Amino acid sequence: MNASPLRILITGAGRAIGHAAAAELAARGHDVIATARDIGAAKPIDGVRFITLDVNDPTSRAAALDEAGPIDVLVNNAALAGAGPLEDFPLDRLRSMIETNTLAPLAMIQAVVPSWRERGHGVIVNVSSVQGQVGSPLEGPYCATKFALEGLSEALHYELGHFGIRTVIVQPGYIAPGMKASPRHDGPDDYAELWEQWAGTSDTVTGGKGRTPPQVAGSVIADAIEDPETPLRVRIGGDAEFILDAWKQLSDAEFEAAMRATLGLTW
Repeated sequence: MNASPLRILITGAGRAIGHAAAAELAARGHDVIATARDIGAAKPIDGVRFITLDVNDPTSRAAALDEAGPIDVLVNNAALAGAGPLEDFPLDRLRSMIETNTLAPLAMIQAVVPSWRERGHGVIVNVSSVQGQVGSPLEGPYCATKFALEGLSEALHYELGHFGIRTVIVQPGYIAPGMKASPRHDGPDDYAELWEQWAGTSDTVTGGKGRTPPQVAGSVIADAIEDPETPLRVRIGGDAEFILDAWKQLSDAEFEAAMRATLGLTW
């Protein structure tokens, strides 16, 4: 583990995973800058600086990084949710999700990497999802953004490791209290049965134990930052372990059959 304090900037730190990671890292003695579009709604954390940041706004990004000062670690956590059948999912909304979930993290990375490359160290933590490796019905828009984020992250791992810059992808399963709510796109009436069958998926895959607390995610992120031996991908939660282990071990057809059986999906 890294014993020296690091300056760490976290995006989307107003609640849930980002907020929990900020609290955990501050408790471990690091200099934490927590950012969010609405910092007024965030619960204060002792020792943590809160800075307003709209990750999609170049001016806001530049101002936040300038106010933060030179950082050692960037945690890209800000993201938008979005669910609905892809048949008629609004493309403008998907573009907005891609801007926030995929392009904004890369823009933040591009802003810090040149100085990190010069000095020979830095850590990028990109918060993905189980759905960054496994597609699921009605969640295709979100899956698409996280699949893309993982592709970028894996490429960055190869490109930047040469310069002493680590890249880590964290893959949470279902985390309480979940992402900030966004309007559901129901799509055509023909999908009503699929919506009905997909309801309750989180309860099924978590085995009735409930969603993983955000504090667990915060601890995993802190460990990943401090441990230079952290692998490229780190899972968070028993459901993430269960799903991704099965996905890795089974063929596509076998995994689909197992998923359908587990979830009672006949669609």
